[in-house]
Amino acid sequence: MSRFREFRFKAATTFQRRIGNPVTRRLPFQTLLETTGRTSGLPRVTPLGGRRVGDTFWLVSEFGEKSHYVRNIKAEPRVRVRIRGRWYPGTAHLLPDDDPIARLRTLPRVNSTGVRTLGTQLLTVRVDLEEAHR
Repeated sequence: MSRFREFRFKAATTFQRRIGNPVTRRLPFQTLLETTGRTSGLPRVTPLGGRRVGDTFWLVSEFGEKSHYVRNIKAEPRVRVRIRGRWYPGTAHLLPDDDPIARLRTLPRVNSTGVRTLGTQLLTVRVDLEEAHR
């Protein structure tokens, strides 16, 4: 990874970890992804953007396999997604062969612009959703 891309990754993840995620996690209708920590085994909640299409939730990770939630998915693909205030259990799948730029065109514009702008290693993630739980 180039020095600039590494700087961009560190700056973005530091901001997200310390400011962005703690604030947006509290918003009642923010979409959230809950994974299981690969080392701790504890729930880890990440605010993100994406779109539900039928029984599938699509998102694009801006840092690919460097994202902690992607690393958690690799260790344990069972996740939960909060969409419009409701939690849905599901199974996440990493799709390295999917075109993440084309996928971003089908997702909400504001989040997609941020992912394209800050992203260094885009990776499509598909979550097959099950019945909703409160």
